[in-house]
Amino acid sequence: MDIGITTIMKTSLDKKINNLLVKYKIISSEKNQEITKQSLNSDLPYPEFLIQNNIVSEHALLSLLALDSNTPPIDIDKMTPEEDLVMSFDRNRLESYSMLPLARIGAIMTVAVSNPYDVVMMDEARVFFNSELRLVVSTSSKIKQKIEHIYNPGEQEMENLLDESMADDVEITKVDTGDDLSADELAKSAEDAPIVKFVNKIIYKALEEKASDIHIEPFEKMVSIRYRKDGVLHEAVSPPKKVFNAIISRIKIMTALDIAERRIPQDGKFQIKFEGRQIDFRVSTLPTIFGEKVVMRVLDSSSITLGLDVLGFEPEALDAFRRAVHSPYGMLLVTGPTGSGKSTTLYSAVKEIMSGEDNMMTVEDPVEYQLEGVGQVPIKPKRGLTFGLALRSILRQDPNKIMIGEIRDGETAGIAVKAAMTGHLVLSTLHTNDAASSISRLIDMGVDKFLVASSVILIAAQRLARKLCDKCKKPLEKLPDADKLIRIGFKPEECSAVTIYHPVGCSQCNKGYRGRFAILETLEIDDEIRRMIIKGEPVIDIKNYAIKQREMLTLRRTGVLNIARGRTSIEEVLKMTEQ
Repeated sequence: MDIGITTIMKTSLDKKINNLLVKYKIISSEKNQEITKQSLNSDLPYPEFLIQNNIVSEHALLSLLALDSNTPPIDIDKMTPEEDLVMSFDRNRLESYSMLPLARIGAIMTVAVSNPYDVVMMDEARVFFNSELRLVVSTSSKIKQKIEHIYNPGEQEMENLLDESMADDVEITKVDTGDDLSADELAKSAEDAPIVKFVNKIIYKALEEKASDIHIEPFEKMVSIRYRKDGVLHEAVSPPKKVFNAIISRIKIMTALDIAERRIPQDGKFQIKFEGRQIDFRVSTLPTIFGEKVVMRVLDSSSITLGLDVLGFEPEALDAFRRAVHSPYGMLLVTGPTGSGKSTTLYSAVKEIMSGEDNMMTVEDPVEYQLEGVGQVPIKPKRGLTFGLALRSILRQDPNKIMIGEIRDGETAGIAVKAAMTGHLVLSTLHTNDAASSISRLIDMGVDKFLVASSVILIAAQRLARKLCDKCKKPLEKLPDADKLIRIGFKPEECSAVTIYHPVGCSQCNKGYRGRFAILETLEIDDEIRRMIIKGEPVIDIKNYAIKQREMLTLRRTGVLNIARGRTSIEEVLKMTEQ
């Protein structure tokens, strides 16, 4: 054998296979040199090169590896892995390890591997799977195909639907505004064109899985469809690139957008009926270098439980928030990034203070959830109905309490502040990182410092953190060093007695997490803070005063308290908050 050739083979597994073929006289040493040279010029992995060129059968190759490594062979095509188990792990890690979890019994997991000799990788895999491993051997291509099938069933499903149409190009032939869509039609529409059925299934699946958003994004060679669940995007399906434009056209038809316009962003909405209730979808298109990206926000009013008591706030934060909500006048602001639950918190506040004695009105873009007994005004900028115009009109409607969906500009901020100073309770949202930063944000919008100090009564910063799955979470075997825990936000006396849990993953959750809860930072504006605002003192000084003198719980500290309760993980809190 030519030693020089085998030493430059692509992997150590390739060398092992090469030696086994010669050892068991499946090929001669002379033939081996020729095959090895040819394989180096191929893009295929060495085992696949051997199989596809009929040098050795898959069965024979697996038998060789099984015999030499004392690892049973397996035909993955005849296996049905536990899909929930597979999807509880990160797909990229599975593919990089070339491993496929098949089943878990107690603390032992059966895993298909393509390289049973890599001891270092096996040690990493034990930590990754948090289990002892029972190995069976298969080929990397079969493992990859099965992972692809489990994570991405849409490719085959889409191909099957296209086969039914007997055409390479699919055209939308049925115009449907979406007003009368039902869940049954979405699930079954057998008489519709394949593209219509596929889009319907995407939507129906999102509703089944309680996704908050659907992302459809084109790349150079593939199309990604992902669902946002518990604040994290998860891969769903990946249809062929050739039908991408037809999918986008179908969505635009449902949303009454311009199919021919692909150069500028567009926004629209549609409704469907699902399990006897109306579900709203807010649709946004955005041109990218490989085509239009579409994001659909799912607005299901029945999926939220309105009520301040069920949001999961700390008792101190909840008491402060309630005091502000029940104030006769002033401004209450909820701040945080998109998707942090601000609207749910405001709607919960509105529900708590609603009464037949008050005139409660809202200005929103759009109206996300309909509330009985509340006058809700949807903004329509294209028709000239802006936040500013709507607010001026609402103030002539004799309101007691006003909710503004979002303060976006100086005009809206100015009207809201003046309303709060003239006997109205105003509730609204801002986009800032923490509570104190909202003060400088309002001033930057052009609101006078004195007006900010006089009108704002409370600012609440909010995040949604993922909850650890109670079925599979496990305590860390070794706690981080006390110094690290203190840097995270633990107090010195908490470091030795705390039990910290980490995500594991099971069939009942998404990679160790199930559901979300709100963490809140509430900054009550007292006389000292008003003085600091009027003097123009830095926001950081205001925050430090609130923490030291008013014992304000920051977002980080609230997250740390929930780590100590076993409700969430260190990684989640660090991701959601800043010190």
